[in-house]
Amino acid sequence: MDLHPFPDDWQTALCVAAHPDDLEYGTAAAVAGWTAAGKEVSYLLVTRGEAGIDGMSPEEAAPARAQEERDGAAEVGVDRVDFLDDFTDGIVEHGLPLRQAIAAQIRAVRPDLVVTLTFETTFPGGGVNQADHRAVGLAVLDACADAGNRWIFNDLIAEGLEPWSGVRYVAFSATSQPTHYVDVTETFEAGVASLEAHGQYLDALGPDYPSPRELLTSFMATPELAQHGEKVWTAQVLQR
Repeated sequence: MDLHPFPDDWQTALCVAAHPDDLEYGTAAAVAGWTAAGKEVSYLLVTRGEAGIDGMSPEEAAPARAQEERDGAAEVGVDRVDFLDDFTDGIVEHGLPLRQAIAAQIRAVRPDLVVTLTFETTFPGGGVNQADHRAVGLAVLDACADAGNRWIFNDLIAEGLEPWSGVRYVAFSATSQPTHYVDVTETFEAGVASLEAHGQYLDALGPDYPSPRELLTSFMATPELAQHGEKVWTAQVLQR
């Protein structure tokens, strides 16, 4: 697999996902390395994952899963975790409200790098990519441009959110067309701990569901990636 080292000429990153635990399926291991190197990383969750546990009502699941996300983020050195709260787990739609909400966060955080999940219809290996993931991934791509245009969502300026055109890179994880890699061999254990923090969610998936270590190993330790490190996270990186 012909991959390039992930860009290092940035200082601040915003990682955006639809649900608690989305970032923990690989990206968190890369985040652990970035924060250890002194880079500033924050998370934005579009929902609180309230529809994600069949045996738990949304009213119970939302605070439980939000706390699991905070706990998982702390394992990899992230202490800022924000939630949009205007969108409902399972029925997130790509559109102007979502683009504006993400653009507002980009203006507030002013990142050099924005990371999210692929908006492709399937994951590598053929699994179907969930609808919320697809909506959020595409909205992130659009919002990176929206954030820099004062004539789009110009009511944000009245809220004190001036345009931000400083997003240099947009990275999509779990893509079938990766362009860059991060060797996460040294931060793999932090990535495992980050996913393990989602205990209530993982327990609800049943005893036959693979453990966090098994899952992340299957994603990150493959023969195709061995030339880049023992364990590797990949992403499609677009330069803006």
